[in-house]
Amino acid sequence: MTEAKLAPNLPDWTVEHAKRYLSSGGADGHIYKMAQPGRPELTVPSLLLTTVGRKSGERFIFPLFYGRDGERYFVVASKGGAPQHPGWYRNLLANPDVEIQVGRDKIKARARTATGAERAGLWQKALEFWPPYADYQRKTEREIPVVVLEPIR
Repeated sequence: MTEAKLAPNLPDWTVEHAKRYLSSGGADGHIYKMAQPGRPELTVPSLLLTTVGRKSGERFIFPLFYGRDGERYFVVASKGGAPQHPGWYRNLLANPDVEIQVGRDKIKARARTATGAERAGLWQKALEFWPPYADYQRKTEREIPVVVLEPIR
């Protein structure tokens, strides 16, 4: 298996964040502080999601904000409200076996898209840790997916 690398075309602030996360082994970067214009500073937990590229077969790392639901983790495929799904989401639709790094812990997981009442509940939890998701949903016609990451034991 090839060594994972940061996904191409990530915003500069995301690249800096991921490099800090990786270089510290997860000690720095797990909790991310961010201020957006007109909003209070937010402190958000973040993980590193590694997927296999659906076209290239290469392993790519994506830093994402996340929530917990029991033993499971969940992430939101918002892409800031863009009209299309993010590349990492399209990758895991093609291959749901992923790796996540949460702080210093590296975990193999299987990804799936939440639906119905499960999605609605997780969406509400996501709005608690990252309120801008509501703005992103208003910007797009697609329903923004909520992805459950279930650890493989």
